[in-house]
Amino acid sequence: MRLLTGVQESNFRFLPHSISAFGPTVLAEGFDQSRSIAWVHAWTVSPDGIITQLREYLNTSLTVTRIGNSDCTTTTTTTTGIVSLHCPSVWESSLPDRVGKSVPGLVLAI
Repeated sequence: MRLLTGVQESNFRFLPHSISAFGPTVLAEGFDQSRSIAWVHAWTVSPDGIITQLREYLNTSLTVTRIGNSDCTTTTTTTTGIVSLHCPSVWESSLPDRVGKSVPGLVLAI
């Protein structure tokens, strides 16, 4: 916490329960059951192992989708002319039941 924010908070620990990697993107997910907090860190790591970007999401359900993948499909609604792109998800956060409440969902495109 001190490294990321400059603030020392002694009783909050970022302990991931899962870590996944997709090319240069590394996702770490964890929970603090006592505070009902869920978090996801999306790290971008260079080929030589340097962290170049960090995105943090708190109490948010996160879905990661790979744009430009050949599995993506395009749909056009004929009455409105709206074109939409659907790409299958490659990772979804797994919030525990006890971190309840209604949480917003976000899509992270990589």
